[in-house]
This record gives sequence, C-alpha cells and structure tokens, in this order.
Amino acid sequence: MLLGIDHGNYAVKTPAFDFVSGLAEHTVKPPMTEEILEYQGKYWTLSGKRLSYMRDKTKDERFFILSLFAIAKEMERRGKYTPMEKVQLAVGLPPEHYGLLRENFGEYFKNRGLVEFVYGGKPYRIFIDQVMVFPQAYAAVIPRSSLIVKTVRVFVIDIGGYTTDVLLLRNGKPDLQFCRSLETGIITMNNEIIRKVGALHDMRIEDEHISAVLGGQEVVLPEDIKATIKEEAEHHAKGILDQLRELQVDLRANPAIFIGGGSMLLKSYLQQSPLVIQADFIEDCHANAIGYEMLAQSQLNRKAKQ
Repeated sequence: MLLGIDHGNYAVKTPAFDFVSGLAEHTVKPPMTEEILEYQGKYWTLSGKRLSYMRDKTKDERFFILSLFAIAKEMERRGKYTPMEKVQLAVGLPPEHYGLLRENFGEYFKNRGLVEFVYGGKPYRIFIDQVMVFPQAYAAVIPRSSLIVKTVRVFVIDIGGYTTDVLLLRNGKPDLQFCRSLETGIITMNNEIIRKVGALHDMRIEDEHISAVLGGQEVVLPEDIKATIKEEAEHHAKGILDQLRELQVDLRANPAIFIGGGSMLLKSYLQQSPLVIQADFIEDCHANAIGYEMLAQSQLNRKAKQ
C-alpha cells in the first residue's frame, strides 16, 4: 500500500483523514473510547491538545505513533486489512529543511522490521519497505501542474501550524535555491491571540475558539472577544506579507498560490491586502498528502521502467 502522510505540527493528514497532532499515553487500557492504539506495551489515544512544536520530528516516537493511526485508518478505508501488509510511505518536509533533514526523516520510518500493533481492537502487522521524502508546498500543487507549468514565476506559500513555508516555482519546477521557512504559522498566531484575549478580557480561550471565529462558525463568545480575534488575525496576515517582502517575495509582481489550513483561516485578509495582486487558494487540507502519493507513484513508475 502506497500512502502519503503530511506530518503537520498542528494536524496529521492523509488523502482522506486529518486529525490533531496530539497524543495521550496510557499505561492501562483507557475506558470510554474505541479509538485506542496499543503498541509495545503502551496504549495511545488521539488528543485534541497538539504536541509542542518539533522542528525535528524524529527525536522521539510520537510522530511514528501518529503515523500508525494514519496507516490503520487508511488501511480500513482502502480495504487493505490483511495478515501482513507492506507499506510504502510518501512523506514531506518544509522546503528549507528538506536538504538537511530529508535522510534522517526517511530513516525514522525504516529499518523497524515487522511492526505489530492493535487499533480499534484489531491486530495489525505491517512492514514499511520504502520511504520517499518530498518537499511540502510543492507537493500540494502537483494536481495543478498542467496549469503552473505555463507560469514563469509563482510563489507557493504554505501557512501551516508553526511555519510559513515559501517556495518559488519556475515554469512549474521548484527552485530549491529559493525557499524560506518563517516561524509565523497559525500556532504562533493563536498563542498571541490567547495571550491578548487573556490580558484584555480576562478570559481563557483555546485554539478551537479561534478557528471557529475565523471560519465563520457559531461560537459562544462575546462580540468584543470575537473582534479581538479578528483584529489579531488581520494583523498576523499583514505581518506574514511584510516578512515576505523583506525576503524579496513581492506578491504585487508575482502570482501566489496559498495552501495549508492557516491560509484558509486568513484567506479574506490575504485577498483584501494591497500587497497581493493575484492569489489562488488550494482549500483541500489533504493536498500535500495527495501530492506526496502522486510524486511517489511517478517515482515508482520510472524505476519500474528502468
């Protein structure tokens, strides 16, 4: 089974699923939930409280555990539940970190032998026999490659959990000499909004409140707090665009493609900005995972023909 997984700091995405990058560890089997993963004598459940930011996600086992949740969910969806399943993983890294961390990130998933775990009460046995690592952001626009290949220059801007990643495409091909990663993702914005709401209104809010307000969902919050959230989000969007200009990314002279969950939350502010002349938005949060699979399949096809 070939599977693309986008290991975001805020959420893990596959082509069909997404869930918060949060885990709870238990020494005994927890009650009141069926979505339990048992691995190496420990029990794990998904949590709505995300993990702290990790630039290098290979420092402990937690992102591997999250990957097992993703694999089990996709095996069920695809009808791939067998006594032993070979898995080929397609994963990604921010473009600026790609060259430095690529090999280590691939090795993190390999050389584990037969991986046995229990999910939802069912035993799984998988063997990860190949891992392919690609630049995120570029992967997300692969389904649109027929359009961007005709564009001389376009900036792909991925506003994710902790970082905003920027990649320049020249005639549809990534220029890895020009890629940047700014620590201006949605987690940093949320932390500042939570701090400001606490200081101004003496109220504690969570990430979910902020996402609901910016996404236009119903939420039980006073209007002045909603206004503070929106003002800070607009300020954060402006800050991202100002930092991009400092990096010589002028979106008044070049088209942009915005991707990532953060781009969707800030879409109205980005569209209205005089610093952005032409912007497309890829609204599917699974876009990177889908792109990883497409790039991996193309790579496997080339090898098969050799």
